[in-house]
Amino acid sequence: MKKKIILALMALFIIAIIAYGTYYVNDYYHADENAMKYINGTDNVEVIKTDKGLFLDGPGNDTALIFYPGAKVEYTSYLPLLTKISEKNIDCFLVEMPFNLAIFDISAADNIMNNYNYTHYYMSGHSLGGSIASQYLQDTGNGDGLILFAAYPTDEIAKPVLSIYGSEDKVLNMEKYNESKAFMKNLTEIKIKGANHAQVGDYGIQEGDGTAKLSPAQQQEKSSNEVIKFIEKTQ
Repeated sequence: MKKKIILALMALFIIAIIAYGTYYVNDYYHADENAMKYINGTDNVEVIKTDKGLFLDGPGNDTALIFYPGAKVEYTSYLPLLTKISEKNIDCFLVEMPFNLAIFDISAADNIMNNYNYTHYYMSGHSLGGSIASQYLQDTGNGDGLILFAAYPTDEIAKPVLSIYGSEDKVLNMEKYNESKAFMKNLTEIKIKGANHAQVGDYGIQEGDGTAKLSPAQQQEKSSNEVIKFIEKTQ
């Protein structure tokens, strides 16, 4: 009888873990209607489905940006930002991560770099996605630089780094971010006044975030302009 009770409790424990895991991976921020307006591209940018996500093919053909999404954020949320960058001659690869967590496919950029022939590649990402992109660059050395959106590395980055974050970002851990500056030997830091954490993408309000004083489009336009200036400066 005692053995049956133990087995029953173990079965309930396993069921609870599976149920929680299913809930966890399905509990994420979804791309909003504005983001999905870009799924079919624009007059200047073609959006192509790939094995690893989406390829935004703009007028440029020399430089590409590989973007890792933030944790538990639907990857298509970043289409508006990356479309703006692609329209300015930097093609973009928006990576779809397993379970919306970049930690499950750190080396996703390998597949892209092995199948396309750009002269320059920049690793990039938002929040946890940015930290994972920095880990990839640090581990492999692949890429000309790193572009972080509300993110920070956890190890030394020798290549040029652009760090963009907002004055109203209440999600980014500023204590850890400031500590991480010691890892970034060649840092360009941009603090966008009125910007917050969630408006890097278009997925609505993020829990714990500050209230933005800019629209998502305004924040993303300012961010995209800084990306272009950084890439032009580091090539």
